[in-house]
Amino acid sequence: MRRSARIVAAVAVLFLVVVGVSGFALFKLYTRPGPLAAEATVIVPKGASVAEIAVSLREAGVITSSLAFRGAARLTPVPMQAGEYRFPPHTSLQTTLSMLRSGETVKRRLTVPEGMTSRQVVMLLNEAEGLTGEVVAPPVEGALLPETYNYAWGDSRAEMIRRMAQAMAATIDELWAARDPAIPLSSPQDAVILASIVEKETGIAGERPRVAAVFLNRLRLGMKLQADPTVAYAVYGGSKVGAPLTLTDLQYPSPYNTYAVTGLPPGPIANPGRASLAAVLQPATTNELYFVADGSGGHAFARTLDEHQRNVARWRKANERIGVN
Repeated sequence: MRRSARIVAAVAVLFLVVVGVSGFALFKLYTRPGPLAAEATVIVPKGASVAEIAVSLREAGVITSSLAFRGAARLTPVPMQAGEYRFPPHTSLQTTLSMLRSGETVKRRLTVPEGMTSRQVVMLLNEAEGLTGEVVAPPVEGALLPETYNYAWGDSRAEMIRRMAQAMAATIDELWAARDPAIPLSSPQDAVILASIVEKETGIAGERPRVAAVFLNRLRLGMKLQADPTVAYAVYGGSKVGAPLTLTDLQYPSPYNTYAVTGLPPGPIANPGRASLAAVLQPATTNELYFVADGSGGHAFARTLDEHQRNVARWRKANERIGVN
């Protein structure tokens, strides 16, 4: 009996040793640096099985054994999330599983520049890598806030449009509530319309409140806005950038042509950014009624027509010196 007891005890000790060694080996396999030599990106589709994910990881060089990955995944059955993952070099099996379970996906960025038309924004979205679905009909002009938006692989373009529209609505609501009560604008939509014109007139941040003030002063006096960007939008849909307008263009019959009609056009000519919206709702204090390019990227402002004509003459003379027609 003593001998049998000793044998049983020895077998038990041996079993514990084997289990301990095996457990230690598995733990080392689980935590040791992985085989990946350089950063790699792996896409995990929605609905992918553990076996399918393991194959993708092995093909990308993140893991060496699909079997080991599947075994480790089954030990703690927490679901893995779909998306785009960027694995750093030598990511361990433990870290790989942790990233997949916590959804540490790649954060992509899409920047919508100020002054884009809605059609141009849709083109930008349709060209963006990783988004799904296609936006065919552009939203109404001025409905989208130019901004930098984060997104993940697999997000929909329609959802991005919804986010941009929500951002614009929230921004205009906030700025309209804090507006200068003296401005001659009757609605948030009027503010968006005028801000879109300011956006297209100047790219210099410090000029926006002053340009806005000129247009607001003209509205108070019942003067035509005579904003070149509205003509470009009427004639070319906003696609003509930089080229001078012709006399025929200025006479184009359209409610968007502010050389032909008095007051604001019926809608925005682009999607204005927050700064242009703020400039319209909190404009500079000035009695200026005119501005013209000064040849250095900015504008020369004037209170009277005579002063404005002198600024125009200086601009033309400067262009003649550098050979601009």
